[in-house]
Amino acid sequence: MRVAVVGAGIVGVTTAQALLEDGHDVTVYERLGSVATEASFANAGFLAPGYVTPWSAPGMLRKVLGQLFSADAAVRMAGMPAPALVSWLWRWWRACDAATYAANRAAMFALARDSLARTQALAKAHSIEHERGLGVLVLLRADPEVAQVRAGLALLAELDVNFHLVDAEACRRIEPALEPATPLMAGIHLPDAEVGNCRQFALQLKAQQQQAGVEFRLLHDVTRIDSGDGVTVHSRKVPSDADTSLGGAHGATDIGPRSERFDAAVVCAANGAPALVPSLRLPLQPIHGYSITLPVRHHEAYPDMGPRSGLMDERYKVAIARLGDRVRVAGSAELGGTATTLREAPLATLYRVLQDWFPSATRQAQAQTWKGARPMLPDGPPAIGASDVPGVWINAGHGSSGWALACGSARLVADLLAGRACAVDPSRFSPLRWR
Repeated sequence: MRVAVVGAGIVGVTTAQALLEDGHDVTVYERLGSVATEASFANAGFLAPGYVTPWSAPGMLRKVLGQLFSADAAVRMAGMPAPALVSWLWRWWRACDAATYAANRAAMFALARDSLARTQALAKAHSIEHERGLGVLVLLRADPEVAQVRAGLALLAELDVNFHLVDAEACRRIEPALEPATPLMAGIHLPDAEVGNCRQFALQLKAQQQQAGVEFRLLHDVTRIDSGDGVTVHSRKVPSDADTSLGGAHGATDIGPRSERFDAAVVCAANGAPALVPSLRLPLQPIHGYSITLPVRHHEAYPDMGPRSGLMDERYKVAIARLGDRVRVAGSAELGGTATTLREAPLATLYRVLQDWFPSATRQAQAQTWKGARPMLPDGPPAIGASDVPGVWINAGHGSSGWALACGSARLVADLLAGRACAVDPSRFSPLRWR
């Protein structure tokens, strides 16, 4: 079949890969000039299935309200919530019951575990170098954090996740550069989890797909998708600097609407998905996350003072990942606001956590800051499967777990499109659940 993929974040690029492997003729539309440039650009980089979990959990509302106005809050509100966000929060609260949470967490974990295996297989098969690091260590500063995670550890055991609750001394053996003056009670070591550079993975995969015949229509904004005798994708070329300059390579005649017919289309357009399939009424909300990326400082006496792989500070919900010769620190969940407005408080928390654990490891004067809008559904699982429009499929709404779920989600939607049995039960991911 001839299949269009709308959106070229990590989910869109991996969806194109799964469809290519199934023998389809694939065209990818992306309104920006490159792949993986928004939520996939500078995320935390964690591939840890045991920590892929819905926000909608029992007791979560109390936790959020208890820290909402803290200087180092993991969840923040950017101004007064708009009506759409109020509606989203109401649906999120309703999904926080124990039974719904348990079913959704089990489904997301199964997809994340499948996705990690497929990410590893793709990287090996195509020789993708994406600054991979092995193992994730969750840092527990004091007794309250140890007590808080015990229920989660029981669930990890039920899910057969390979983990070890270790003392502070063992933590420092796993990550020798941890600052000794920072109090540390214990840690949770997940040796099978990974970190990796999401954008590097996407860029290399895209290059290989182009060699195999996948066409990428960059700077093409999809405005509408029609169904009937196949699927028609309507797009408009986004003017680039070359288009608007006198002597541009494309010329003004190339800047305008175009329509193409396909056998099917998969919408991976993240926050743009609801507008393209309005009948689904997908209640997606952009949950903004922050990160800073800094070069590692090398010292003659200490060749490397940075982390070896991935760490999570449980108190502040801040992730630290080693990506080649750089360190990425990521965290915060900001409700409302825009992706272009950087707030000082979330960034200050990231710097504080980095200073606590690796005070001399990086060159902070060369830090790169990032804020991304991560589209999330109120109950947690992304929307993966057939829409209510014939020939139009959805793979969107992964929230902060897009990188961790991408390859598994891609295979799931490709198998559903082909009418094959799926490796993961698709029932909790149905896009129709919000109609």
